[in-house]
Amino acid sequence: MSDRSAVISIGTNSTRLLLVDFSAKRFGLFGDAVTRIVKQRSVGTRIGEGLKESGHLADEPMRRTLEVVREYQAALDHNVRRVHVIATSALRRADNAARFVERVREITDADVQILDGEQEAKASFRGAVTSLDDSEQLRAGVLDTGGGSTEYAVGLHEHADQSVSCEVGAVRLTEWFPALAGHAGFVDNASIEAARQRTRQLLEPIRAFPKADELAIVGGSATTALAVVRGHPVRFGDTELTREKLQTAFNMLCELPYGKRRTVPGMSPQRADILPAGILVLDTALELLEHDRVTVSYTDLLFGYLLLQREAFQN
Repeated sequence: MSDRSAVISIGTNSTRLLLVDFSAKRFGLFGDAVTRIVKQRSVGTRIGEGLKESGHLADEPMRRTLEVVREYQAALDHNVRRVHVIATSALRRADNAARFVERVREITDADVQILDGEQEAKASFRGAVTSLDDSEQLRAGVLDTGGGSTEYAVGLHEHADQSVSCEVGAVRLTEWFPALAGHAGFVDNASIEAARQRTRQLLEPIRAFPKADELAIVGGSATTALAVVRGHPVRFGDTELTREKLQTAFNMLCELPYGKRRTVPGMSPQRADILPAGILVLDTALELLEHDRVTVSYTDLLFGYLLLQREAFQN
C-alpha cells in the first residue's frame, strides 16, 4: 500500500516541494532502510522581496508564489495520502499573511502552518541528522540559513533539545547591504565589514550552545555554496565543506558583478545576488560555533517536517 506524504514549503526566497513514499524503502550502503524521495522541486519565488522588517507581501511576489504552488499541487497524484503546507520567516513577519494563506488554502485544500522559529529549527534538525553519524553519544548541531532567518539546533540522536532562531538570512542581509548583490560591480570592503558585524550581532545567541561533535548545514545557501566550491551541482558523495573553501568562494563572488556571478559553474542563477550574503552568514556562524568543517545535508526542513508529522501521528 502506498504511504506517500508531501509538503510544500513557502520560504522567503524559494517555494519547494518534497514528496516521499514511506512504504517504498530501499537499502543504503550499510544496510539501513532509506525512504524513497519521489519528487523534489524548488523554484525561486522570493515572496519576501521588499518586505523589509515588517509590512505587506507585495502583489507580484504573491502572484508568482501562488503560481508555483498551483503547479506543485497539480503535480501530485491521487496516491498522496496528505499534503502539508508550511511557511517560514516572510509569512511570520508579513501583516497581510492571513490573506495570502487563504489563497494558498483555496489551491491546496490544506491548512497552512506558519512555523515559528523553534518549530523550524527542530524540523531542520530532524531532517539533517539523518545525514550524520547515528551514534546516540554524539551531540549534533544543525544550522539552517534561509532567506529571512537562520535557525540553529543541537541535540543527541534524532531530536533537538536546544534551538534558536536568529533574524538574519541571505535575502534580508542583501536588502540591508545592497552592495552585496553585485549590481554595482565588485563589493567594497566597507560594506562587507559592516554586513559581517551586523550578522555577528544577530547570531550572537548561538554562542551560548554547547559545542556540537558534528555539525551539518542545510538550506539553499549551503547547497549552492557547495556547488560553487565543487564547480558543479552536488547531490551525493563528498558533501564536506570547509570554512577556507567558503571564504574563497565568498571572495571570488564579491569580485564579480551580478551578471558574471550567474555564469559561475555550480551557481543557481536565481541566487547570484544573495549567495554572498548567505555565505557570509554561514561563515560567521561557523566562526561563532568554532567549527572549521561541516557536512552539507540535503535532508532538511521539509524532510524533517514530514518525519515529525509522521512520528506524532504514530504516537
